[in-house]
Amino acid sequence: MKLLLVEDEPRMAEALRELLRQEGYDVDCFFRGDDGLDALCSGQYDGVILDVMLPGLSGVEVAARSRQRGVRTPILMLTAKGELDDKVLGLDAGADDYLTKPFQPRELLARVRALCRRGKPVVEDRLCAGDLALDARALTLYCTATGQSVHLSEKECRVLEYLLSNRKQLLSKEQLAVKIWGYDNDAEYNKVEVYISFVRKKLAFVGSRVEIKAVRGAGYELRWECE
Repeated sequence: MKLLLVEDEPRMAEALRELLRQEGYDVDCFFRGDDGLDALCSGQYDGVILDVMLPGLSGVEVAARSRQRGVRTPILMLTAKGELDDKVLGLDAGADDYLTKPFQPRELLARVRALCRRGKPVVEDRLCAGDLALDARALTLYCTATGQSVHLSEKECRVLEYLLSNRKQLLSKEQLAVKIWGYDNDAEYNKVEVYISFVRKKLAFVGSRVEIKAVRGAGYELRWECE
């Protein structure tokens, strides 16, 4: 689960990032509202923890502008302000939940779990497209047409999961690199190409008719023929 944290106080940001990472979350942190807005609008995150008092843009402005751009990622707002009017302002701007500082770590983690469930409802355990089914928990890829299956590495699984979650949408190398390796990683674009190659080999191994098509200069998308 990938989270975006936008908090301008460095010690607080580091403490929150470490707390969330210990719980298994992949966390990117930004210290300015305008940088946080750009990251949020990239579509890479499952949830956002957003402070209200930020340089550049306030958390309320970040929430409002992201919603105006069609971003539906769930937002948890953090602030030292506890007045009812402040809470209403944040919620009206597009936040899904509101937590007032100081707070207990257990409450924050519970709010984050609820936030991510809200933003990513589970209809079934597998992601499917055409004759393809991915069990991300088991790191296993299936072809329903041939009955074949194959084990995936964690990175192969994340690449394919992201493609399946955005099926028939063109995804750039930058989007894939940020989603899989994060902003803090110096992953080069050739890593994306390498893992796309690995995943293609796994698709061929199970005999799937689903293909990862490269669009020159633009990125990749999943394609398959309808039955």
